Amino acid sequence: MDSPNNAAALRTLIIYAICVPLAIAIGYMVTNPMDYSTLGILGLVILVLLLPLLLRVHHPLLVLSWNMGMTLFFIIGAPSLWLVMVALSLGISGLTRALNSEMHFIRVPQITWPLVCLIGVVLLTAKFTGGFGVRSFGSEVYGGKKYVTLLAGVLSYFALTARRIPPERAVFYVALFFLGGVASFISDLYPVMPRFSHFVFWFFSPSISTFNEFEVGVTRLGGFAAAGLAIWSFLMARYGIRGIFVSGSLWRLFIFFSSLALIFFGGFRYMLIFAGMVFTIQFFVEGLHRTRLLPVFAWMGIIAMVALVPLASKLPFTFQRTLAFLPLNLDPLATQDAQDSWDWRVKMWKGLLPQIPQHLLLGKGLAISQEDYNEMMGITSVLGAAAGNFDPGQNPLALSYDYHNGPLSVILPFGIWGCIGVLWFFAAGIRVTYCNFQYGDPALRTLNTFLFVEFLVYVIQFLFLGGSLSLDMERFVGTLGLSVALNGGMCRPVPQPVPAEETFLQPRGVLPRGQPHPAFPR
Repeated sequence: MDSPNNAAALRTLIIYAICVPLAIAIGYMVTNPMDYSTLGILGLVILVLLLPLLLRVHHPLLVLSWNMGMTLFFIIGAPSLWLVMVALSLGISGLTRALNSEMHFIRVPQITWPLVCLIGVVLLTAKFTGGFGVRSFGSEVYGGKKYVTLLAGVLSYFALTARRIPPERAVFYVALFFLGGVASFISDLYPVMPRFSHFVFWFFSPSISTFNEFEVGVTRLGGFAAAGLAIWSFLMARYGIRGIFVSGSLWRLFIFFSSLALIFFGGFRYMLIFAGMVFTIQFFVEGLHRTRLLPVFAWMGIIAMVALVPLASKLPFTFQRTLAFLPLNLDPLATQDAQDSWDWRVKMWKGLLPQIPQHLLLGKGLAISQEDYNEMMGITSVLGAAAGNFDPGQNPLALSYDYHNGPLSVILPFGIWGCIGVLWFFAAGIRVTYCNFQYGDPALRTLNTFLFVEFLVYVIQFLFLGGSLSLDMERFVGTLGLSVALNGGMCRPVPQPVPAEETFLQPRGVLPRGQPHPAFPR
């Protein structure tokens, strides 16, 4: 029988037999550290070392990565951290389900079937329109990344709803989900960060608008705007309008208005419109229109609009561009910049409308051939010289399926079948989030209220203001999946017990008063 010392020595020899050759191989590969094969091997080794940790915390990490905007530069194609975590978390959850029959994904057929329908439409469309070519992997076909992003957005619902979030940890998960977006501000800091810290921007790509300059109020700081919207969304989800304005907590009010002010540094109108729509609808959903807050907010809105009339033209450029959708006296540069952005979108939409009938039954898909790509690059190079004869339907963004229009991003690539699947998904998502808000746990009432309103506003913006199916699916599924995971599915009204009918026993042989005896008819 082996002694304990011999067993320990044997384990040590086995560890050395594995680790020493592995260390030699890795050391040899590191001699060319920027080669993708080397980075891939190193990433695989790190993944194996982190596997015990991922088995425990993969679900919280998935929630945290949802809005973070972090990219993994060492993987081919530089995918976002969210996309990698979807694959890892869904794989771990599927393996756990295979090994443990007691573990089940949260089942909500109302959501599952439209998502399965969408997957089928995407796969069949890709099959008949050029396949899933990914240029970064050497394919001759472009556009595969949009397919990957869209399908990952659909599958992320199943990764997020693989397990229920415990009610006592609901606030923690909601904080991970929304406040992960605060990291977006890092991408705006590239011009002001010292050179030794530039490795951070391998993970957070610098914003194009701030790549060469950083001037507060002039440069459009989209990362700061996204961080402000993330903080604002968390406050609305955690405390609601009532908890922010009625609780008497000054720090909540300060953070609320500070995060709202950060949105103006990005110069994006849709962010302010989104925040305004969510606040307005949630105000009525919370029932605050039946309280004294209605006249208070009405007067606050009137005062703000009156103050903006003389001050609007003196605000910083990004503030004025954010307010460009309002009838205010703004700087002509800010107004013209916003108007030009809207005009080219409208021209592109008008140029694309005649293409709808020919792609109604079979969409054009998301693949771009080498010839179309070369044509797109040629159009880009001569765009300035041929602007007068330029067909808006051949805009480089249109050729790359970046329509800035939600309905067009569905019907042109995927035809009428994609429209049916998307509308089915929207209707089911609104119903599920509404039922969770209406019939869910009272302790989760505020969270469910915001998730219902946010999903509803996302749908409205997608249908009427602008959007992209491949990019926005992540937002739709994130809000919907978080609602399902928090509530354990779709909540339903609790059936009320039916009161039993009272029965009065009559003495035998005694008839009710006024009723004739059958033997003596009246």
